[in-house]
Amino acid sequence: MSKVFVTRVIPGDALAKLRAAHDVEVWDGALPPDPAALRAGVADADGLLCLVTDRIDRALLEAAPNLRAIANYAVGSDNIDLDVARERGVAVGITPDVLTEATADLAFALLLAAARRLPEAAGAVRSGAWRTWEPAGWLGADVHGATLGIVGFGRIGRAVARRATGFEMTVLATRQTPLNELLERSDFVSLHCPLTPQTHHLIDGDALALMRPTAILVNTARGGIVDQVALAQALREGTIAGAALDVTDPEPLAADDPLLGAPNLLVLPHIGSATRTARARMTEIAVANLLAALDGQPMPYPAG
Repeated sequence: MSKVFVTRVIPGDALAKLRAAHDVEVWDGALPPDPAALRAGVADADGLLCLVTDRIDRALLEAAPNLRAIANYAVGSDNIDLDVARERGVAVGITPDVLTEATADLAFALLLAAARRLPEAAGAVRSGAWRTWEPAGWLGADVHGATLGIVGFGRIGRAVARRATGFEMTVLATRQTPLNELLERSDFVSLHCPLTPQTHHLIDGDALALMRPTAILVNTARGGIVDQVALAQALREGTIAGAALDVTDPEPLAADDPLLGAPNLLVLPHIGSATRTARARMTEIAVANLLAALDGQPMPYPAG
């Protein structure tokens, strides 16, 4: 029986399978374990089930001499130093596919909400600003027939494109269209690429300047893909019409972060995969990865 540290209480029933086979400790705090608590949790652990909020770097891995397997409760692995994990012979797994449709749904929900100014309109109802039907009130942008640019055409990007067909949108994707051209031609730009050194701040001031002043940026990928200082400036100056984000850098943003004071901005607390079905399936896959690796077998869903 191996020892496994789980960094948060997670949805679904699959954790019972892990407990039946191994000695499992679950961090039950409302917030992620701080670095000291995370180090203590993995100090003598054979397996780790972690979240995207947990930074698994060289220092942590070197503090866990027995660690053989990491199951990341996420579609990506940018919170884990994969090179160091490989050096130390630590298997790393992810939870792909299961959150594709849920995240694509949310991306399109953000697109629609920003286009039709739903947060502002709903706020007007509650604040009493809605006095009558207004012919010029809360005018938004057309989605039907518009051009959607998708940056990153993997599983989630393709799922968003499928949704766009129902609105008879023209879809541009970076797989076929150069990024600069895509930014210039799109009414909406939706980000679905992984966060890598090459994509960090891919959407910077120069990229935002290429976008149409009527365009809306949607990000359900990773916060670091967008230069948030440049985005705040672009929103204030009207370089683009709006932005809708499910991810930020850092997460959460501080209450006084300048981005939150920008106009025409909708920010959600990273809920792209937050459906009961998706999260329970993520637990099943993370557990399957750990059970396999701790049994000396290849993980069914390894990180790239």
